[in-house]
Amino acid sequence: MASEEELFASVDALLEEEPQLPPPAERARLREAAGITQARLATALKSTVQTVKNYENGRSEPKSPRLEAYQRLLKGWAAKYPAHGAPATPAPVAAPQPAPVPDTFTGPAAPEPADTAAPAQAPAAPAAPERPARPAGRTATSRRPAAKKAAAPATDPRFPHGPLAVLDGDGSAYAVGGVVLDCPATTVPELVEWTLRESGLGAPKLNRYGKDSDPLIVLTAAAAVKLGLPERLEGHEQRRSLRLPEDHPVVKQVTKAKWQLTQRGLGPWARIYRKAQGRDRQCVQLAVLSWDALDERSWPGVSEMEPADIARVLGVYATRVITPRGSTAVSGLELMTALRPPTKAVQDPATGNWVSGHNAGSLGTEPMDPAPPEATPEHPVVVNSGWTGGFLNEEAYQWVRDVDTLSDEECTLPWAVGLDLNTAFLAAAARLVVGLSAPDHFHAPKFNPKIPGSWLADLSHIELDPRLPSPFTPDGSRPTGPAWYQTHTLAYAQELGHDVHPIEAYLRRETGAYLDPWHDRLKNAYVDTLADMGVTKDLDDRQFLAAMERHKQNDPALAAVLSAIKATVKGGVGKLRERPQGKHYKEGETWPALSRPTWRPDIRAAVISKARVNMHRKLNNMAKMTGLYPLAVLSDCVVYPSPGESPLDFLPYAASGKPQPGGFRLGPTPGLAKLEGVQSMLWAVDLMEKGLNPARHIKGGDAVLDEGE
Repeated sequence: MASEEELFASVDALLEEEPQLPPPAERARLREAAGITQARLATALKSTVQTVKNYENGRSEPKSPRLEAYQRLLKGWAAKYPAHGAPATPAPVAAPQPAPVPDTFTGPAAPEPADTAAPAQAPAAPAAPERPARPAGRTATSRRPAAKKAAAPATDPRFPHGPLAVLDGDGSAYAVGGVVLDCPATTVPELVEWTLRESGLGAPKLNRYGKDSDPLIVLTAAAAVKLGLPERLEGHEQRRSLRLPEDHPVVKQVTKAKWQLTQRGLGPWARIYRKAQGRDRQCVQLAVLSWDALDERSWPGVSEMEPADIARVLGVYATRVITPRGSTAVSGLELMTALRPPTKAVQDPATGNWVSGHNAGSLGTEPMDPAPPEATPEHPVVVNSGWTGGFLNEEAYQWVRDVDTLSDEECTLPWAVGLDLNTAFLAAAARLVVGLSAPDHFHAPKFNPKIPGSWLADLSHIELDPRLPSPFTPDGSRPTGPAWYQTHTLAYAQELGHDVHPIEAYLRRETGAYLDPWHDRLKNAYVDTLADMGVTKDLDDRQFLAAMERHKQNDPALAAVLSAIKATVKGGVGKLRERPQGKHYKEGETWPALSRPTWRPDIRAAVISKARVNMHRKLNNMAKMTGLYPLAVLSDCVVYPSPGESPLDFLPYAASGKPQPGGFRLGPTPGLAKLEGVQSMLWAVDLMEKGLNPARHIKGGDAVLDEGE
């Protein structure tokens, strides 16, 4: 028989245990019985309304001292408002079970199947969640079952909680699929250790020769302050230069804990790492929301969302594209490398050992100097050689038609309708053969449309319809003499029936469809996200236009994902020729971007040249099929005069009702068109007479008169 001392010790142990709260539904019932709103209760607990909601739907539990205060309040209410027919003891609560988390979509296979990881089915975007939160266990890896009914694809067992989490000031780390983890870290080094050792965050590699994606922790303003970081970074002229000074206490903490920061330091996007141990990478990415880590232009409204919604937006993007590693432009460039890693393991025939070797089809590990005409005027190749032979001018269209070429019939049409091509640069990247090796110089070469490179040729003799832009220049004007052109531009001159006789060229012997896996993954991401927003491939043109009119209102979170995907395409292409930054730069000096193998202005030129040629081909075919000529073109947007307010009033259709091939077609896939905007024809002509581009303003209608185009 137990002694009195043993009995009292057991009872004392029970008293010292963490207070137990009634079930979530009972918490809500008691508050409502007392006539207290969630907002008032949040004020009393010095918390937020959302946190109270989490307590009452079972998605999180309070911590001490709020736990004891909340328990005391609930006990008082329970004495005053007992439940009708309430059982003497609460029913046991089932232990939380692991929740299915969407796996990272590895994307379609590259043209060389052996080079890519086995593709998996892309998960559907999660429905807008109720606010997910921490389960009652509050351990670092505890989580509750996801609310989704649909079965999620199998996860990588190494990363059960997905690619990222959004950390709030209460220590709740919101991951994908409704999972919320308890993060006890109070310093940045502790956060890094927790992320790598306990969080279960990360994403598998996208290519069999690649590397797993490092886990990403997104810090809300409250979380940043809790970790000792300033809520805002001020006093810098350029956003890219934002970073903590090296003598800041948090930077010192990181260094003292034997962690390292990259050269960009601890800024809006920070990479904290140690040297890898064997195959195990030790690296965590941080993004600080209040330091403008998520650019509003690429991620509209995301920074102002609740942590659970931010996790959803970034999680869908990470699952379908890549775990964000910086701006969408940086992520677009990183995606190229992740899908085409520069190296792979090869066996040394002499020793039999496995060593790092070149991965065929990639850009390799070393940066490559461009040909002089492919470089920028400040590039060392140009400055050091004294090059004066001109440069490639392969840019997107910015053309306004001469008003003198407008016919009376066109002027009497009441409407100007803008069409926008979906991710035109992405469509141009499909099956695009680019150079993989260094350029070789040739004099008087015979033109070959299958060889990527830069060609000096004279196209000024070619006569074209003045109602269409020239396909050879970005501003649509006729060339005035010899100029450098990318292969696709000269090939299109040949396609139009003109002889092409290059004067000289810089060509690449080793070629490949480097961007194919990049195109395929981003295309799937774009199409799948639009489909989740109600814009699917099976809609007819009228249904498509109606769906596009309301698709952003259906789900603002997915609208932000779609915006980020489009920004990833444009930014990634732009990064291929990143210019020097900062007012202290001097011509002829190198700049950081030149150290990347992906600094490839020739590949950027190839994408833009093909996109512009694709646009002109459609313009030309439209003129042949309908007799209609555009009023203006700006990159991937074209404005046509129209008898009605809909593209259906002027786009060419066959007698069967199907769109005519060759012209502009409506649809949700890259390269197809959607409605950009509608204004009156008088509005468009007025802008044209002022030298302004209607395609720039047709979406909103307002034009800045000193636009300076």
